Amino acid sequence: MKDRYDFSKGTRGRVLPPETEPEGKTRITIRIDQDTLDRFLKMAEEAGGATGYQTLINAALREYVEGKAPRFEDTLRRIIREELKSSAA
Repeated sequence: MKDRYDFSKGTRGRVLPPETEPEGKTRITIRIDQDTLDRFLKMAEEAGGATGYQTLINAALREYVEGKAPRFEDTLRRIIREELKSSAA
């Protein structure tokens, strides 16, 4: 039975050819907090799988870098105004 599974002449390494990367994309490895990843996975699932979590992360990063994402200070001010307005009523 051992003769049947003789791997002594086998070679190590990639079995399949490397995947081609889409134009304009670069493969990297990053570490993301689990709660952040869970949030993007949930968003992707709620979108019905039409948009992957990596696409959502890329879009969020692009918004931030281009300055289109709301600033923390602006969001905090808006929330405080809303809370003050609702408590005054």
